[in-house]
Amino acid sequence: MNSATDNPMVFADRGETISGGNFHGEYPAKVVDYLAIAIHELASISERRVERLVNPAYSELPAFLVQDGGLNSGFMVAHCTAAALVSENKVMCHPASVDSLSTSAGTEDHVSMGGFAARKALKVVENVEQVLAIELLAACQAIEFLRPLKTTKPLEEVYKLVRTVARPWDKDRFMAPDIEAVTDLLQKEKVWQTVKPYMDQYHAAQAIETRVMSPTGAVHSSAPASKKRKK
Repeated sequence: MNSATDNPMVFADRGETISGGNFHGEYPAKVVDYLAIAIHELASISERRVERLVNPAYSELPAFLVQDGGLNSGFMVAHCTAAALVSENKVMCHPASVDSLSTSAGTEDHVSMGGFAARKALKVVENVEQVLAIELLAACQAIEFLRPLKTTKPLEEVYKLVRTVARPWDKDRFMAPDIEAVTDLLQKEKVWQTVKPYMDQYHAAQAIETRVMSPTGAVHSSAPASKKRKK
């Protein structure tokens, strides 16, 4: 686990080998490749939720979350943007660390391609942020059609936060500024800061258990085991 491939300097005339500290980058390169694959799944799932919001066959809401469909395209193009970003991520999730090419007349060692792995992982993260921003906008727009009903307290707070930077859609408008504004909320962790107190409260010790139990989870009792009956 603690191994590394060094690139030592060998001084034959002095009979000395000095560690150059140029350790192989394959280990972090593979981790970064895995990171890109894992974080991509957030956008992949998010895009499917957007599809279910904009599709009236699933949501039973106005098509593409806007009135006067046909005259207005609503979130149709925003969904296309999310789908395009997810497809772009699929290409960038191909691992860079699986490749190596010989250079310098065959004198160079096997390389990790870790630099490119890190650059494309960062791009995947940026794309994921934008897809999540599109889902947040679509979800808040869907809520508009369900008023005066209310959702949960944490989600109502997220709705209020989103509405500070993006107003509801009553007709088509240029959506890029709204997507960028909500992406900024995500990057500055304002969405996380909004919901974190509710999450902390949810997991806090309570007199009455309110957390949803898993149907496959095991229940461990502190009561002593019953004694065997005597024959």
